[in-house]
Amino acid sequence: MPVVDVKDGSIVPERAAEGMERSRRMEDELREQNERFSAAVENMSHGLCMFDADERMIICNGNYIDIFCLDAKVVRPGIRFIDILRHSVDIGIASQSANELYAIRKPYIDQAKPSTYEEALADGRIIRISHRPLALGGWVSIYEDITEQRRAEQDLKEQHRRFDAALANMSQGLLMYDADGKMIVRNERFLELYKVKAADFPLGTTHRDALERLLELGIYTQIDVDSEVAKTEACRRAGKIHSAYRHLADGRTILVTRRPMSGGGWVATFDDVTERRRAEERMTHLAHHDMLTGLPNRSMFRERLDLALEDAAAARLAIFSLDLDRFKAINDSWGHPAGDWLLKCVAERLQRCLRNETDIVARFGGDEFVVMQFNFKGIADAEKLAKRIIEAVAKPFRDKSRDMHVGISLGIAVFPDDGRDADALLKNADTALYRAKSEGRNLYRFFEPKMDAMVQTRRALEVDLETALPRQEFDLDFQPIMNIASGEITGAEALMRWHSPVRGTVAPDQFIPVAEDIGLIVPLGEWALRKACAAAAGWPPGLRIAVNVSAVQLRSDGFARSVISALAFSGVPAGQLELEITETVLMDESKAVLKALRQLRDLGIRIALDDFGTGYSSLGYLRRFPVDKIKIDRSFIRDIGNRDTAAIVRTIIGLGTELGIVVTAEGVETELQLDMLRDNGCTEAQGYLIGVPSKAADIQRLLKSRAPRSQTG
Repeated sequence: MPVVDVKDGSIVPERAAEGMERSRRMEDELREQNERFSAAVENMSHGLCMFDADERMIICNGNYIDIFCLDAKVVRPGIRFIDILRHSVDIGIASQSANELYAIRKPYIDQAKPSTYEEALADGRIIRISHRPLALGGWVSIYEDITEQRRAEQDLKEQHRRFDAALANMSQGLLMYDADGKMIVRNERFLELYKVKAADFPLGTTHRDALERLLELGIYTQIDVDSEVAKTEACRRAGKIHSAYRHLADGRTILVTRRPMSGGGWVATFDDVTERRRAEERMTHLAHHDMLTGLPNRSMFRERLDLALEDAAAARLAIFSLDLDRFKAINDSWGHPAGDWLLKCVAERLQRCLRNETDIVARFGGDEFVVMQFNFKGIADAEKLAKRIIEAVAKPFRDKSRDMHVGISLGIAVFPDDGRDADALLKNADTALYRAKSEGRNLYRFFEPKMDAMVQTRRALEVDLETALPRQEFDLDFQPIMNIASGEITGAEALMRWHSPVRGTVAPDQFIPVAEDIGLIVPLGEWALRKACAAAAGWPPGLRIAVNVSAVQLRSDGFARSVISALAFSGVPAGQLELEITETVLMDESKAVLKALRQLRDLGIRIALDDFGTGYSSLGYLRRFPVDKIKIDRSFIRDIGNRDTAAIVRTIIGLGTELGIVVTAEGVETELQLDMLRDNGCTEAQGYLIGVPSKAADIQRLLKSRAPRSQTG
C-alpha cells in the first residue's frame, strides 16, 4: 500500500517510506538516549565534565558548576579548558594561576591514561579529580568534594595518634579484648609492669592463655585460671566492673581492673599499687600502734578489751596500769632522744615479760603502759607477772656508755571482780597505780574499793592546792642554824607552810610531792625564793638564808634567772643565799641542771646537799660537783645513840672535813646529841634545840640577838 508524505501529500514509494520510518525511530532513540544521559549526568552525586580532542567542553553537569562555583552562562559547551581555568581564577576559587593549574593537568591530558589526583581550592576544600581519556581524543573528568572525608580521615588519624600516645604514656598497663575474648590492644606499660616481652603476649592471645603464660613465666605464684576466666565472663555479661589484687612473685602488688565494653569484650588495666598498699598498711598500723615503740596504742587496746568483754561467758582477765618512776628525770637529764630510746627499751622488756602471745602490752602515751593478761587464774598469777615486770625494768638501761635507772609502778584490776566494762577496769587499774606510787613507787597494788575514796581525796587536794597560791594561803617559817663551836647563829632555813582555810595547816611533806606532780612547784618555788630573800634583806649582814629547791624547779627553763631576779629585787648579796638540793638532782647528772648550778655557784651562791645519806649517796656526785655543804638527815641524829648510826655520822663528818665541806646536822633536839656532834667536829646544827621554826618577824629578832659580834659591830 502506498505511503503518503505528510509534508506535501504526495505518494512516497514503499521502500522510501520504510527508510524514513527507520530514520525517525533512530532520531527518537537518540533523543531518548540523550535525555537519559543528560538525566543521568545531572543526577550524579559527583561533578562531571567532558572535553573533546581540541580541549573544548562538550558537556558538564550542575554538580561540576556547583563544586567550582562557576558561572553557567560562561561555562557552556564549546568553551576551552584553559578558559574554564581562567574563569575559576577570576572568581577566586582557584588556589593557583590558570597556567599553573593547566601545567598540572597537561601531563594527564597528554598521557591519555586514566589517573586520579587532588586539587585544593582557595576556600580550603579538597576536590578529587578522576581523569579518563576518550578513544577518539579528549577526556572525561569526574570531580568529588572529599573535604569532609579528608577531615574525617584526619580526625581519625589524630584520634589514633592520641590513642597511641595515651597508651604509650599511661601509668597503667592496658589490655583490650574483643567479644571473642581475644587480645586486640596491648600497651608498652603492661609489658614493663610484668617485665615480659611483646612476643610473650602477641595480639590474638586469649584471656586464658595470658593467665597461663603469667603462671608459666613464674610471675604469678598461684592463681585459679578457670575461676578467673569464669569471673571475668560473668562480670562481662552482667556489665559490672571487676577488680582484684595480684601478688607477684617479686613482692609487688598489681591492681587488675576489668571493665566491660558496650560492643562486647572488655578492657583490663594493671596498676602497680605496691607502695600505696604499703602506705595503707602503714597507716592502718599507725592508727592502731604507737609510733615510737610499735606497741598497740590506746585505740587498739580498747578494741581488744571491748572484744574480750563482749562474750557473756568471757574468761577472767587482769588489767595492769603501768607508769615509769623517775622517767621525767631521764628526759630532763639527757634529753628527749634519750627518753625515747629508753621507752623503746622498756617496751621490749615488757613484751618479753608477757606469758604468751595472747597477752597484750600497749602504750597509752608518755611513760604510761597497759597490760591485759588473759587466762587469769588468780591473784598469784597476776603477782608473778607484776614481779617479772618490776624486776625487768629495774635493771639498768645502758646507752652510750651510761646507765639509766628507772623503776615502774603497777596498778591491777581484775575482771569481773573490779569491773564488768572497759571503762571501769581501766579506771580502777589507774586508781591502784596511784596507790602504788603514793606508797613508795616501784611497787604493785591490786585495786580495792576503798581506793576510790583515796583518789577522790587526792583530787580534792590538787584542786585546793591549785587555788592556794593566788589566794595567798602560803607563808614561810624560818628555822635558825647555829655554829656548834661558837654557839652563834649563822643563818636560817626557810620552810614553806600552807594554811588552808578548809584543811588547816598542811605539812610540806603532804603537799610538796603533789605540787611537783601537777606542775605547781615551779611558780610556788619562785614565790618562796622571792619571799625568803625579801625577809633576809632585813637580817644582820653575813647571815645566810637557806631555801629548798625541788629537782623539778632545777630542770625548768629560767631557774637561774629566777634566782638572780630574787637577789636583785631584795638586794641580798649572792653569798648570803644557800640553795638546798636533794641527792636525786646530782644523780640525774643532767647537763642543763649541772650547768645552772655551776652558773649560780660562780656568782657566789652556796649549794647544800640536803638529807645526805638517805637516798643514792655517792662520793662520785661530790667529786663531779663539789657542793658547799652537806646536811645529815634527821633520822641519823635521832638514832645517834646507836653505835652503828654514830659511826655513820662520824664518817659523814670526817668526809666533810676531808673535802673542806661544811657539815650541818638536822633535827638536833637534845644537848646529848649536840655534845656528840661537837665532839666529832660537826660544823653546824639545826633543830628544836637550836630554835623552832618561827615567823619572819620573830626570826629577825632572834638573829639580831644571837648573830656573831663581828657582824653586828
